[in-house]
Amino acid sequence: MRVPGPCAECGARGAARYRCPRCGTAYCSVPCCRTHRERCVPQPRQEPGAAGQGSPPGPERGPWALDDILSEEDEQDRVPPQKLKLLGESEELRDLLLNPHLRQLLLTLEQARDKSSLMRKFMQEPLFVEFADCCLSIVEPPEKENVLPE
Repeated sequence: MRVPGPCAECGARGAARYRCPRCGTAYCSVPCCRTHRERCVPQPRQEPGAAGQGSPPGPERGPWALDDILSEEDEQDRVPPQKLKLLGESEELRDLLLNPHLRQLLLTLEQARDKSSLMRKFMQEPLFVEFADCCLSIVEPPEKENVLPE
């Protein structure tokens, strides 16, 4: 595990456990994130194979990695890759994703800067709730209740 560096906003040593997904700047907390976000200047994305550039980030480490944004407390919320693979194998989820309205909602969400407030808004949409419930039922199947052991 790598040791966090200093926070770019407040300068706290060894505290910068998070990275800005737009520019890669390291920061230590929500207040520092908010301060940084107000003056963040996204770095232009370089094309793979551009002169003077090393190899592009691998699929496990894109412009930012989960290790950069998840704290140890958040680790319990991480979905293991084998469960994520189940999403791709679900016929029910595949059928939902054929809906153009749902696809537009997901595209809008993916491109939004303030994803959390947009997510709250989308959770008022029955189709989006159905999509979210479907995903959750795949990665966290409901425990069977009232089942007598055999």
